[in-house]
Amino acid sequence: MDMFRLSDIAHGRSGDKGNHANIAVLAYTPQGFAWLREHLTAEAVHRYFQSLNPSGVVRYEAANLLAVNFVLYDVLAGGASRSLRIDTQGKTLALALLRMPLPPLADVSTMLRPKVRTTHEQ
Repeated sequence: MDMFRLSDIAHGRSGDKGNHANIAVLAYTPQGFAWLREHLTAEAVHRYFQSLNPSGVVRYEAANLLAVNFVLYDVLAGGASRSLRIDTQGKTLALALLRMPLPPLADVSTMLRPKVRTTHEQ
């Protein structure tokens, strides 16, 4: 695997609060969380969603969950009851962010989702 995406080191969930969207990104490992803390900044997320014209992006950390949470202000074109967009509640924004390509990662093996062993493999 030469090219990595954010989904290789994290999973996510998103939703809405009126006209604003919320995106949580949860690392699979502590090493992945360290990468998120350093590189997945509010500015990086703002640039990534530039086409939605957010008026601001704020990042919050939840270290106990190996997670960062972003609030994207004014990105839902009015929100669920007012917007004519297909995704009026921002439910697909986490998936969109998880498609973000990552730069080459030297120690990516420590960040990848751990393999789950099935019963017959044990």
